[in-house]
Amino acid sequence: MTTAPATAARPSLRIGFTAFWDDFDPEDNFFTRLLARRYDVVVCDDPDFLIHSCVGRRRHDHRRHDGVRIFFTGENVAPDWHSTDWAFTFEHSAHPRHFRLPLWVLYLDPASLIKPATYDPAAVLAAKTRFCGFVVSNPLCKARNEFFRRLSKYKPVDSGGKLFNTLGHRVADKRAFLAECKFTIAFENESHPGYTTEKLAEAMAAGSLPIYWGDPLVGRDFDTTSFLSAHDTPGPRMLDDLVERVVALDRDEALFRAVLARPWFRGNRVPACADTTAILDRFTEIFTTPIEPVARRRGPARLLGLDRVPDLAASVRRRIVRRYRKITRTE
Repeated sequence: MTTAPATAARPSLRIGFTAFWDDFDPEDNFFTRLLARRYDVVVCDDPDFLIHSCVGRRRHDHRRHDGVRIFFTGENVAPDWHSTDWAFTFEHSAHPRHFRLPLWVLYLDPASLIKPATYDPAAVLAAKTRFCGFVVSNPLCKARNEFFRRLSKYKPVDSGGKLFNTLGHRVADKRAFLAECKFTIAFENESHPGYTTEKLAEAMAAGSLPIYWGDPLVGRDFDTTSFLSAHDTPGPRMLDDLVERVVALDRDEALFRAVLARPWFRGNRVPACADTTAILDRFTEIFTTPIEPVARRRGPARLLGLDRVPDLAASVRRRIVRRYRKITRTE
């Protein structure tokens, strides 16, 4: 009887998480599932590598960690290199310790957005029972609010979220709701290069044609001929032009099917930022590259507390921006 050769045990990896969103599960999440492909992952309170984000009251807790710090954010927040060693963010950055990982990658399997040769836009369109869907809670994006109002003058938009709710209840299953919609208003909370969250990808996954605003460089990852991007026609008439483009597709079934037939991704291939093997390779690089963690550097800036200045300045800026939006927004 032949015995199969023994396989080498996977290396143990002690990691921790802090300052993530409320329903984030430290034991079972995108990162633990990905890392478990190569490592025996141990989530603990005294990790060798701390993955930290920027949410809530614990957003500064990473400063108490003396090991290697790895920053991740899905928010429009840049990494503070005075307080972290590596970063995964949405930014198109050439920094040697940065990897572009936009938030939408965490919400679904990127490969699920590759359209097969058998994709039938006519069948997808035939299943639609609603004109346009809108599922939003945050009221602070003036462009999004205004577009909702303008498009609603053409046809009623079904809002299943907290903001502008038209259903009388909030939808329990966002993906199922969007699957009923011919179009989806998929505006980000803010506009910034590279800042692409789950909003665009969720509409695509539901087979609903996205109406998008947010990342002006969205065409680097997605094929902008497969949806309606406000950034194709920037300028003072951007929202009006976008409404006109929606109306044109809504009234021309053949044109709508032609757009829906286009691949979501450029070349119908998963972009580099969503390549899980490349993401895992970057983590392996982090775990095997000897560096002096920023937490152990005792330069003058750290001794004087100046390493906290960028973080504090960013916090003040966010508060000012939020306050300004509350004052200037219209309902």
